[in-house]
Amino acid sequence: MSETGASYASASYRTAGVDIEAGDRAVELMKEWVKKTQRPEVLGGLGGFAGLFDASALKRYERPLLASATDGVGTKVDVARRLGVYDTIGHDLVAMVMDDIVVCGAEPLFMTDYICVGKVHPERVAAIVKGIAEGCVLAGCALVGGETAEHPGLLGADDFDVAGAGTGVVEYDNLLGPDRIRTGDAVIAMASSGLHSNGYSLVRHVLLDRAGMALEQQVDELGRTLGEELLEPTKIYSLDCLALTSTTQVHAYSHITGGGLAANLARVIPDGLHATVDRSTWTPGAIFDLVGRAGSVERLELEKTLNMGVGMMAIVPQESVDVALATLADRGVDSWVAGEITDRGDHATGAELTGDYAQ
Repeated sequence: MSETGASYASASYRTAGVDIEAGDRAVELMKEWVKKTQRPEVLGGLGGFAGLFDASALKRYERPLLASATDGVGTKVDVARRLGVYDTIGHDLVAMVMDDIVVCGAEPLFMTDYICVGKVHPERVAAIVKGIAEGCVLAGCALVGGETAEHPGLLGADDFDVAGAGTGVVEYDNLLGPDRIRTGDAVIAMASSGLHSNGYSLVRHVLLDRAGMALEQQVDELGRTLGEELLEPTKIYSLDCLALTSTTQVHAYSHITGGGLAANLARVIPDGLHATVDRSTWTPGAIFDLVGRAGSVERLELEKTLNMGVGMMAIVPQESVDVALATLADRGVDSWVAGEITDRGDHATGAELTGDYAQ
């Protein structure tokens, strides 16, 4: 009996909202997917306190540089939650992390994930990890561990979020970046698979809230439902970029994520040089036009928020263009010369888009 005279059942972690048994079942369900990502350098199995990676594999490097990145997939998880589709969001997570790492020329090595849920539904968590594991295979990295945390009271029973961190390695002499870029270099664009994982707060606000569209709604101009379009996984370019650096000369990459094409390209342009990208070299996918029309969003605002159909850019010397385009075509990557690097001296502005999009 309490001091107030009320009678209570014995408290436990389960009565507080955390189901340890469900968490254990989720681990068992995800093990088969994690195994598919293993590399020879990975030691131990799932369930330890730390993932182990044999660093002796780096002895083949003269001066190995470790590259690391961490990211999430933003409010795209809300679309997955609403539709009850959980096995694609992991692709987005791997892409956001590992395509940042490959920008400097690094080979993706391993990744860890963090899944936060309001309530552990084992099959749901396993589906998320399945997507992460499949993404790791596409990126060539191992999934060496992760954490699933149940946060009752903070998140609703169906709410969740995902985050991840990754590590890669690059030889010091092969490090890509601004110091390699020269006047006259070509800017090669690689097509995105759609919105990828950026700008979903704007997209959801425009299409779902303002336009009142339903995720299950068939949209003729998209050729599928709105939900299917919005859940299209982010393209993972890691192995494509590594193939490109192995077959021809590459000076830099730019991963087009939050902030849009011009802002991300500007991040790798050195002082004194300028990148000009010609919009007329491609036609953005229908989803970009739909967001613009439905929300009366000005073009500049769209371009500051969305990738506009370009997910990765490579900056290469002019003599490497043909080989670069052929290499990407052989790997099934739609690519084209979208711009060039010029010398603007003290008036450099980083990067800009010119012209109008092709119709």
